[in-house]
Amino acid sequence: MPETTKPEPPAPEIAPDPEPRAAPAPEPPSGAAPTSATEPTPAPASSPEPASRPEPASRSSSAATTATAADAGTEAPSVKPRRRQARGERRIAQLLDAAATVFTSSGYSAATTNAIAREAGVSPGTLYQFFPNKEAIAIELGGRLLERWRESHGTALVAAGQPLPLDALLDEVLDPLFAFNYDNPAFAVLIHGPDSPGQIAQEFNAIHLSLLTRIEEVLTAYLPDTPPTELARIANTAFTIFKAGLDLVLTHEGEERHAYMLEIKRVLFRYLDPLFPDTDDCVHRTQP
Repeated sequence: MPETTKPEPPAPEIAPDPEPRAAPAPEPPSGAAPTSATEPTPAPASSPEPASRPEPASRSSSAATTATAADAGTEAPSVKPRRRQARGERRIAQLLDAAATVFTSSGYSAATTNAIAREAGVSPGTLYQFFPNKEAIAIELGGRLLERWRESHGTALVAAGQPLPLDALLDEVLDPLFAFNYDNPAFAVLIHGPDSPGQIAQEFNAIHLSLLTRIEEVLTAYLPDTPPTELARIANTAFTIFKAGLDLVLTHEGEERHAYMLEIKRVLFRYLDPLFPDTDDCVHRTQP
């Protein structure tokens, strides 16, 4: 009986092979979500940083809201401030006009903020919204008057640069100055008052010096051979005569005021006439 070889059973060797099927389990694809609640959460997902990222977002949202509100706050009143500013300027002008009236009638020392508010037709509280005290009002008013004074004196001395007869020269220079002081009586109160704010006096002194320099330049054109020291003396004397006579002019009205203006011109003419050369360029007419 021939020997036969017993074949090896193939099924037992291949069937119970669980490893190849279980191999994909420990190697999940990258970025895949965990498949079991018991598996540890990957580090990037469990990191606290993503949880804290919403906070800057909320801050930026709040900042954006604030910026939007700020933008709205600057755009919305773009017209209103102009209206408020215009109203404020009108109120300031109203208060300064009232202050000029009170200073002229009562003097700077006796004037009060209550009197100024009453003259302006407003409450003292309204006045204090614009000016903290009487001195601040006087400084603001004095600054505006000084600016007008510069314009007036500039106009007065423009003609002085032209070759005019002495009487015409006095008319061209003095008439604008008389008119300015007549239209702004508070100017003399603030400038010459003994207790006026020092800032006003300092500014006036600076303008006064520049005016005297200009008068000396005008005199030089008429008196070219006169030494500078003598020209300065003549200019100071002439200006002092004008200032002294101005008080007389301002205390009178109508025809009497005009008569005093002529008297001041006559005094200055008779003072300067002997100094000016009697030439064709300086023809002197008979004074009134």
